[in-house]
Amino acid sequence: MREWLGQYKYRGNERYAPLLGLMLDRAYLTLKEEKQQGALLSQKASFFHLIQHKRYIKNSLWSADLLVPVPVSDTRLLERGFNQAERLADVLSRHRKIPQLPLLFRTHHTGKQSFKGRAERLADMKNAFGANPAVSTLFKDWLKDNSPISRPIRIIIVDDIYTTGSTIRACAEILKQMVSNYDYAAEIYSLTWARS
Repeated sequence: MREWLGQYKYRGNERYAPLLGLMLDRAYLTLKEEKQQGALLSQKASFFHLIQHKRYIKNSLWSADLLVPVPVSDTRLLERGFNQAERLADVLSRHRKIPQLPLLFRTHHTGKQSFKGRAERLADMKNAFGANPAVSTLFKDWLKDNSPISRPIRIIIVDDIYTTGSTIRACAEILKQMVSNYDYAAEIYSLTWARS
């Protein structure tokens, strides 16, 4: 996996994107299955589940509403020529028909996180992301047209590798704030291809 990620991310071998994306798709299916089983178990505990069985089955079909790739800095984009998380999210978006929006942007270049310790990573990620103003109107329209009435919006942050979680946490904070600015609630999940 380390070799594949190196080929894809650092050597620009984009042919790996479909394969890694399909592997990420399997991880999504696992997440979906876990969430659906959890919903069914909680519903079975309800006294009224037999009366409202059809409604429970319908509501237990968990799926994400939106994918948000972790953005890379302009420096990294020039260096690599592509955003690896965005390419992985593209594969998942096509397979599962889940829309993808680049709701975030990097406010500054943070350097390669793989060479840093936990404390450095956490410090680096403070204020490293912001709400992407280029898609704010698009996001507002999407919320009006697609937000569920009876539950929070399910957003999945997509990245290639999870190390300390500092990147995911920083992105999640911005997304929760964005959603709450429009008076909606959100459930934020993360999906990564690998864990270091």
